[in-house]
Amino acid sequence: MNIKNFTLSILSLFFITTFSCKKDDDGATTVSIRDEAEVYNEDIEEIEDYLSTHFYNYEAFDFANLYSAANDNFEIKFDTIAGVNAGKTPLINQVSDTIIKQNGVDYKLYYLEVREGQGEKIHRLDKASILYNGKKLNHDTFDSAVTIGNGQPFYLTRVGQIGGVVTGFREGVIKFKTSISSTTAADGAVTYQGHGIGAVFIPSGLAYFASAPPNIGAYTPIMFSMRVISRGDTDYDADGIPSHIEDIDNDGDGFNNDTDGDNLPNFVDNDDDDDGVLTKDEDLEDTDLTVDSDGDGDPTNDKDGDGDPTNDDDDGDNIPNYLDPDSTESN
Repeated sequence: MNIKNFTLSILSLFFITTFSCKKDDDGATTVSIRDEAEVYNEDIEEIEDYLSTHFYNYEAFDFANLYSAANDNFEIKFDTIAGVNAGKTPLINQVSDTIIKQNGVDYKLYYLEVREGQGEKIHRLDKASILYNGKKLNHDTFDSAVTIGNGQPFYLTRVGQIGGVVTGFREGVIKFKTSISSTTAADGAVTYQGHGIGAVFIPSGLAYFASAPPNIGAYTPIMFSMRVISRGDTDYDADGIPSHIEDIDNDGDGFNNDTDGDNLPNFVDNDDDDDGVLTKDEDLEDTDLTVDSDGDGDPTNDKDGDGDPTNDDDDGDNIPNYLDPDSTESN
């Protein structure tokens, strides 16, 4: 399945409908909505049991030389600690965790960092290209992307009709950095260098909960191994400012930045200071003094903009025009 369709059908989850525990007239099985905290307690017990009884192929990774060419081809594989593998180090001793607050539940999200990566840091509001394998804890694969295809990144956060990914996957991705380069072999095979490598173990409340696809099942914790390849800017409100830059306090959460207090976060607000001038129109530089772009006969007084509204501050108060309701000049 290509990455675009995967984003829409498997990784993405946006609507949970209340179901009854019976079959509809058309024969479709529906699922009742359970208490989120109760399900989480079951999920985290199952995840921690898995982490205590399984290991990954760490012995195939050269930790003395994290960014070697050999490590660039490393793929995580999980197995049970038993028999000839009885002496392996369990995942529970190698993972880290972070707390994700949702609907009154403090979700513990475990992630395995094999290596962080050498490239760019990823923001929740970015697009990203990821090579991944999605599995249930019984190791059944429900989907994967082993090639990037045309290199098209997908959105990590859903806004309106723009698809995103499930919360747990996104929160795992942002723990890693992108690759720094790639090479293409004669047969077209691409090898990436310096990318982040790891895995994330996700309670169903941060995944699909009651609305899981049939090949996953309702209330099923899942895991993804991943290699993080690249990131890309988004501009959800088409105001000329990359969405991650509109996370003004740089805390990784674009939703808590609302300069004009209109209950629209800046990254989806095309007039961030509510001064009646669109953000993109507060980009006021004259980029070419020889071109009369406004047709008034004077090529030196145009305000074409340089494509960056963040560097315009007409009144010198250290507040960019697009965030300053006192600056209302438009291009």
